[in-house]
Amino acid sequence: MDSGAEAWLVEDESAREMLDRVLTERPLLLLPPLHRVPLRVGNIVELVGPTSSAKTHILIQAAITCVLPKQWKGVDYGGLGHLAMFIDLDCRFDILRFSELLNHRIMEAANGSSNKVGCQKGESEAQNATMKPYNEELFALCMRRFLYIRCYDSSEFLSTLKTLHYRLQKEKEAHGINVHFLLIDSIGAFHWVDRGSSSFLLEGDNR
Repeated sequence: MDSGAEAWLVEDESAREMLDRVLTERPLLLLPPLHRVPLRVGNIVELVGPTSSAKTHILIQAAITCVLPKQWKGVDYGGLGHLAMFIDLDCRFDILRFSELLNHRIMEAANGSSNKVGCQKGESEAQNATMKPYNEELFALCMRRFLYIRCYDSSEFLSTLKTLHYRLQKEKEAHGINVHFLLIDSIGAFHWVDRGSSSFLLEGDNR
């Protein structure tokens, strides 16, 4: 075996280091195993599953990845740094849960970065106090990037869709970045209500 082949086989990083590098360079919108879906701009992905199968949780994690920056003050967060718009048709979205998961992702990345530079586990209270406003600043920025819309019936949902282009343009002008991810939870929320409503006749040409 020549020296060139031997040099090619020499290990230059571990599997963990490779995953950390890939996830930082190319952040995943969806959780494994859905991260294998080759998403492109304009693609539509529908998550289907029984109740309590973590569909909303997957959407929340994808939205958090979207609103988090790729890097912030020297810390890698692996986000996209864009706006995410969540249209809630079930009217059961828990903003407290979203904020807790977002704060967990921020603290997890910050602590991981601290460990990489060799910080000790037992940090002093003074160091924790200096980290708190730093995390609050990033947390507030990410919350502003998360756009929430609640619709109580099909008419409100239709009005939202009709004015969506204007709303997206307005948000782009206000924040200076695009809405990168549009989430709807869930698309069939009003199906049976509309079928049983007299205002939505099944016969005839009803747009």
